Amino acid sequence: MKTLMRATRLKRGAIVTAVAGLALSSVVISSAASASAKLPKSGVETPSGGTVTETGSTLMYPLFNLWAGGYNTKFPSSTIQTAATGSGTGISEAENGTIAIGASDAYLSPSVVSANPDLKNIPTAISAQMVAYNVPGVLSHLKLSGKLVSEIYQGQVTKWNASQIASANPGVTLPNIPIVALHRSDSSGDTFIFTQYLSKADPSGWGAKVGYNTTVPWPAAPGALGENGNSGMVSGCKATPGCIAYIGISYLTQTLQAGLAYSALGNGKGQYVVPTQTSIAAEAAGFVKKTPANGTISLIYGNINNGYPIVNYEYAIVSTHQSSTSTAKNIRSVLEWAINSKYGNSSSYLSQVNFQPLPSKVVAQSLKQILSIQ
Repeated sequence: MKTLMRATRLKRGAIVTAVAGLALSSVVISSAASASAKLPKSGVETPSGGTVTETGSTLMYPLFNLWAGGYNTKFPSSTIQTAATGSGTGISEAENGTIAIGASDAYLSPSVVSANPDLKNIPTAISAQMVAYNVPGVLSHLKLSGKLVSEIYQGQVTKWNASQIASANPGVTLPNIPIVALHRSDSSGDTFIFTQYLSKADPSGWGAKVGYNTTVPWPAAPGALGENGNSGMVSGCKATPGCIAYIGISYLTQTLQAGLAYSALGNGKGQYVVPTQTSIAAEAAGFVKKTPANGTISLIYGNINNGYPIVNYEYAIVSTHQSSTSTAKNIRSVLEWAINSKYGNSSSYLSQVNFQPLPSKVVAQSLKQILSIQ
């Protein structure tokens, strides 16, 4: 698998961070267990008050909007200001210090970590990605292997009734229309996890020729189109008969409302699996023991029975060194609330966007990272 050593530095933007409040003395935490002892019984610090800014992942944006309302209900003196700008922007703004929390589907590249050792990627929830399409007359879950999707995006398979698709889907009447491959034009964590799937499923093809990142040099597939954000992928695919598009699972309702269908994707076991609560959880469970303390791991295309192959941690990108103790306290409070199973990581929030909660081991690891924010 290609590493992220090839990753290029992300473009920087400017979003003003406004966080106000009272001071909090720093506490050194040596373990997740001792960290928990420093928290109130609720498991969430009371914030200093003011606004915590967040921007980044459009896949995570619907969840952060839900979190913003829930957090404000618990702490009326504090608000979360959200924006959907793409994971690349979330990372770069957190790197610049112009945003409190960057949201990203992608973990940090080694080059970014090396340049910014205080920057952390903290898992907050588990999400997934669909491969959707607009094929007139076809509303079933077409079986598509990762290698086949790779060949489509490389422009090697160009018609929906191509033999490679037809042979995997006997009994389905496929129209003789061109395939139009949609990709993200913005710097996107969805692109990161989608191209990682293609790289793992087709290592000698996509992996060797293109690789994965938040932006990649897209092959010149006939009629290929670029879109911004997950909402752009949904609307663009709706407007383009014959399209194929990768779309975050939090946009499932919008995808179905647009009349699009989504595929049963080939996993590492050679099984065709649709994204469900069970299949997403199965894939994620296979990586729990392997998840390192810093949360940096790919959950994609594991050799896992009945696991859905495009699954990922959603990350909060945050610096452990903030401009003031009150700012640090506010950020800690938001993230403590978000990963707590009684609050942000409860089904009342996650089920609305088809996300899954963090396993307890990963919660403990995330909490330790959160409590290092000073």
